Amino acid sequence: MGYPKRLLSGGETVIREFRPHWRMLFVPTGWTVLLAAAVILTWIFPPTTKWFDWAVTGVAGVAWLILGLYPFVAWWFTSYVLTNERLITRRGILARHGLEIPLEQITNVLFSQNILERVLRSGDLLIESAGTSGQSRFSDIPEPEEFQSLLYTVREERGKVLAGKQVNGGDDAISQLERLQHLRAEGALTEEQFEEQKRRILGGDQQAPQ
Repeated sequence: MGYPKRLLSGGETVIREFRPHWRMLFVPTGWTVLLAAAVILTWIFPPTTKWFDWAVTGVAGVAWLILGLYPFVAWWFTSYVLTNERLITRRGILARHGLEIPLEQITNVLFSQNILERVLRSGDLLIESAGTSGQSRFSDIPEPEEFQSLLYTVREERGKVLAGKQVNGGDDAISQLERLQHLRAEGALTEEQFEEQKRRILGGDQQAPQ
């Protein structure tokens, strides 16, 4: 598995990529074992009706394609990707579907786990963003609490990069400060990052006349 490099923008790198938690394979694996056992028992202890064993095998084969194989393939083709610029989810076997959330638009990240999920170290993430997507749920991911912390860290780094680009592109201190205030209002900058960039701008202006 690997996110195609051709889909990355210039300077964008993949930080973490993973599939849904392996516990999602419990049910299809259970169906596979159950259906295989039914077919084996039918052939070991054949009924008096000659066509019955073939009928059981055919029905079990179709059921396995739906209940065993398809969920596994769907799990295999579902991926979550975190880069230094965005959070991506991709799913689909033949027709592909995806969701991309720029990191600077993420306003809040919530995770939830029930008792079983805590034991298996899996859970759900609810991503709240300022864009058109609103809320996006990332279900059954491994280590949700750790991923939540990683996502916040990468988002902060992204905010610093964007702030640096905005400041370096400004013509004067006033326009630079206005851009910083806009980024802070959107949630792309924390208060500490805003004050740090503000001191840098004002300090540069004070040294300029010398």
